[in-house]
Amino acid sequence: MHENKIALFEEKQIRRTWRDEKWYFSIEDIVYALTDSKDPKQYIKKIKVRDDELKINWGTICTQVKAIAKDGKKRLVQMADTEGILRIIQSIPSKKAEPFKRWLAKVGKERIDEINNPELAMDRMKRLYEQKGYSKAWIEQRERGITTRHNLVDEWKERGASNSLDYAILTNEIYKSGFGLTAKEYKKIKKIHESKNLRDSMTNIELALTNLAEASAVEIHKSNESACMNDLKKDANDAGKVMKKAKDELEDKIKRPVVTSENHLDLTNKNRLN
Repeated sequence: MHENKIALFEEKQIRRTWRDEKWYFSIEDIVYALTDSKDPKQYIKKIKVRDDELKINWGTICTQVKAIAKDGKKRLVQMADTEGILRIIQSIPSKKAEPFKRWLAKVGKERIDEINNPELAMDRMKRLYEQKGYSKAWIEQRERGITTRHNLVDEWKERGASNSLDYAILTNEIYKSGFGLTAKEYKKIKKIHESKNLRDSMTNIELALTNLAEASAVEIHKSNESACMNDLKKDANDAGKVMKKAKDELEDKIKRPVVTSENHLDLTNKNRLN
């Protein structure tokens, strides 16, 4: 239940549901939280009257998703993903909505600046990880992993993979061959929700092994001149085997499994307490 709703605006509850690899939020709950309207459904109708563009695209922005209704039963609720909710908020003339509008303007400016100077995006990433308590060594490892991942995805694009589903399939080939787990199974071990980034829960050594496998995959693709998904899957499986060999040798030396339920932050905090 905890994963299906989130407290956002003060103490008001915003229902959410994870579907199609993204969160969907209740439009009615968002409108109520930002306006205190006694009849959010009527308020939504007024929004669409005021905003012709939003009205035209309403069917694209919104979708019916099953969620817990006020009577405690699961019913179809009108919801939108994060992008859709932010678009709706732009059309709400309320003081409570103003902070979100200013935030959107700020984020928009930052992204434009980062397009002109990509180093700013890396600096922002480092600051966010530092604020969360990650060590500098882990952040450097994560940064290298992002570069390696980008190189691998570019390679996949050139050789027949075309969308996020293809990338997920190929990534799972690496994980299954290397760690003996799919990404979903790995997240269960780490005790994180499907929406969370698995690599943010990896330890230094897990990240290093993942980087090794993905860098290996790039070289194997090039060597084999792979040109379709079947070839890429075979290469990804072989790259995972390279990682597995390194993982098995390390586990033999340290006498414990590399993959555990602990993440880097758990270990960092434990060391601080000791």
